[in-house]
Amino acid sequence: DVYKRQPEVWRLNRDQIRNPHLISPGQVILLDRSGPWLTVGRRIGGGTQPGRLEPKIYTEALESAVPSIPLQIIEPFLNRPLVVDQPRLDGSATIIATETSRVLTGSGDTVFAKNVDPDTEVWHIYRPARPLEDPITRETIAWEAAYLGTARVTERGEPTTLEIVSAVEEIGVGDLMMPSERPSVFSYAPHAPEQAVDGRVISIHRGVSETGRLNVVALNVGERDGLERGHVLSLFRNRGTAEYRGEAGKESFQLPEKRYGVVFVFRVFERVSYALVMESDGPVTIADAVRKP
Repeated sequence: DVYKRQPEVWRLNRDQIRNPHLISPGQVILLDRSGPWLTVGRRIGGGTQPGRLEPKIYTEALESAVPSIPLQIIEPFLNRPLVVDQPRLDGSATIIATETSRVLTGSGDTVFAKNVDPDTEVWHIYRPARPLEDPITRETIAWEAAYLGTARVTERGEPTTLEIVSAVEEIGVGDLMMPSERPSVFSYAPHAPEQAVDGRVISIHRGVSETGRLNVVALNVGERDGLERGHVLSLFRNRGTAEYRGEAGKESFQLPEKRYGVVFVFRVFERVSYALVMESDGPVTIADAVRKP
């Protein structure tokens, strides 16, 4: 047993290794089990003379700088309501009247609402803007919410009295409310999903038909598909089909998809997520595919 005979091994090899506690990093020690004998092997890097290996920093030039996440672009999306499903629409707190029966209100005005949770003080006001439709199945998977402003409870009751703290658009009777989320510090570690992801671009912010780098898109995959904040996905474009007429007649070929960009997921809901286009070789359009890189 070499372990039990370790003191004997060192005593037999004092000429080769005078102090076993001072063996230098990179030195190769050879054990001849027939002896047993220890010999000093060739040092990593060449030579057998005593010396030390020093820590080194290895560098390589990058073709281009690593892009950072522009927080000023995604900040408005981090805590405000973006997506609501049908159950939340059905149970939302709702503005039922304004003070002095004004049609529209703004910052500093008073409104009255029903179905207000007694444990919540601050509320986001929103309006269901449009349905988010899956481009493949044509199913409405959620409603995109138009953020209108924020209100704070001033008096409990039925209805509850609230003061509008801030407003980005005019607020009126019938607009809905949901509890305000606490502001969160956005921290991320960009990484690929562990599982396969197969999704589609279903919406482009501001309702345009196509977009490009550093713009926000909505995807038809979310928490139930294993997606989480920080995931990086590749963008693929469908090249369509090609027809070839030869001696054998007409043939049809499905052309391979083209990987043309990268998106960074920063907000995730049950069936929908929002992502920032980080790289794009050409326009991003609705129904383009997103997959695990």
